Amino acid sequence: MVQVLNRSSNEAAFSERVQRRNDARRLDILRAAARVFRRLGVSATGMREIAEEADLSPGNLYYYFSGKDELLLFCQERTLERLAAGVKAARAVPGSWAGRLRSVLAGHVHCMLDELEGATAHLEVEALPEDMRAGVVQKRDAYERAVRALVAEGVRAGEFAPVDPALVTRAMLGAVNWTARWYRHDGARSVAEIAESLSDYLVRGLLPARKGK
Repeated sequence: MVQVLNRSSNEAAFSERVQRRNDARRLDILRAAARVFRRLGVSATGMREIAEEADLSPGNLYYYFSGKDELLLFCQERTLERLAAGVKAARAVPGSWAGRLRSVLAGHVHCMLDELEGATAHLEVEALPEDMRAGVVQKRDAYERAVRALVAEGVRAGEFAPVDPALVTRAMLGAVNWTARWYRHDGARSVAEIAESLSDYLVRGLLPARKGK
């Protein structure tokens, strides 16, 4: 009985190690794909170009992803999971609504730009087949509603000027998403500097005007 339990435990541990290696390799492939997407565009990129960038044979690449659609879906879902976690974490921290919103927007920038983990692909929702797109759109809309709620609660608390939360949220998310289009590794500002400056700028636009100004 003890031998059976030990064997089961060893098999579970081995399976977990294999899963971790596979997950790490999939992330490496995603980063390689992101570099190709930025050079060629998503529509012009094929699995062969991604395989070359990831230093894999096409056959090995297909072991991890059945095709470009699955890779795009992996990127979309991973990014949205990180973004949703960012909102949840910000809500759990005591402080102002402005501080929470600033944290979410800064985290969004980091999600777009840190190691370029498929950030450009994250914007290509329409490139997914319709049967894959529905779940992604649902998660994306849920994230947008969560950010909109932060804006609305800040307005109700008097921290933010009266605004249309839906309009403002879409404008802010558009601004942080677009960083994936123009950011360059060799640019003058680091990701951290961009995240801090942009999130501060966007949130300051919501603050009520000071009297006498």
